Amino acid sequence: MRIRVLLADDQPLLRRGFAMILGAQADIEVVGEAADGAEAVRLTGLLRPDVVLMDVRMPGMDGIEATRTITSVSPATRVIILTTFDVDEYAFDGLRAGASGFLLKNARPDELLAGIRSVATGDAVLAPSTTRRVLDAFAGDFVSRPASGAAGPDVLGVLTARELDVFTELAAGSTNKEIAQRLYLSETTVKTHVTRILAKLGLRDRTQAVIFAYERGIKRPQS
Repeated sequence: MRIRVLLADDQPLLRRGFAMILGAQADIEVVGEAADGAEAVRLTGLLRPDVVLMDVRMPGMDGIEATRTITSVSPATRVIILTTFDVDEYAFDGLRAGASGFLLKNARPDELLAGIRSVATGDAVLAPSTTRRVLDAFAGDFVSRPASGAAGPDVLGVLTARELDVFTELAAGSTNKEIAQRLYLSETTVKTHVTRILAKLGLRDRTQAVIFAYERGIKRPQS
């Protein structure tokens, strides 16, 4: 099946550039273009794309509010935030709004394509080093952040002991390979655990697992 992508950016030349790159792929189809957040929301409702490439700085409704609306009304649609600056504060807001990751606008075509394919399969955009630094920043933040009342580790009671081990590593931004090495498991076993954890906690992807832990003051394991 082809991955159906909606482009949301107020700069026509950027949209055209992205459309040319994506249109050359056999497994990706650009189904629409939006010049602002409100149009992105409207077209998402009409077209039901698999992935939205979302600029954050647009007139009217910005990309953050559009992302929040889209992930609420169309949970099957994944959003990738497009940002101009490395570790832009908007990327953090976008992830909290429900985005599955972010990419720099000057990302290489292979990074862009890999990111789209990754989120379309339910994963997060973890390949670019900038995205990993965002996850590390989230993780570093919640290491020192106090738990907020009842919204603490008790919410993880639905997980088995082994799933909890995997979750705490996952919440620190670790990849499947890193989790497997640290917990002495196979990558296949880790992938199975991750899938079950996300399902039990009602989370879309790995990025949301990090934010879930951050928002609840759940600490990652110490090295």
